[in-house]
Amino acid sequence: FAPPPILQGFAQKVSATIQTWPSIIAATHWQLNRATQVDGADFYVREYELGHIHLNGEVHLATSLELRNLLLAKNLARPFRYYASWVDTMIASDADANHAAWLFRLNYDRICGTPLDALATRITEYVVQQS
Repeated sequence: FAPPPILQGFAQKVSATIQTWPSIIAATHWQLNRATQVDGADFYVREYELGHIHLNGEVHLATSLELRNLLLAKNLARPFRYYASWVDTMIASDADANHAAWLFRLNYDRICGTPLDALATRITEYVVQQS
């Protein structure tokens, strides 16, 4: 366990935002198969993984399968290649950072007990707002 690194550019904006939410634990995300090489920042809500941001700005979110399906249906994230219920997105601009923060918050609220139908309503409202 180590504190999260300072990320570059727009990714740090998202990291800083997430770290202000109640019950968030932020830590270093280590390179897979290289436990001593820093690869980003991990975020947990108590003992539940929220997701992480890699040093290159790639975001991996540990969603439920139901939330994943809602996000994919609206093209708000991409399917994550390793875990069926996870999604990913990329932070390369300020707009991407705002979108990633919105995705993290949606997942955070899911972990904190917001019902799926309420999350679905927020997704629909977000899509309308973005058009």
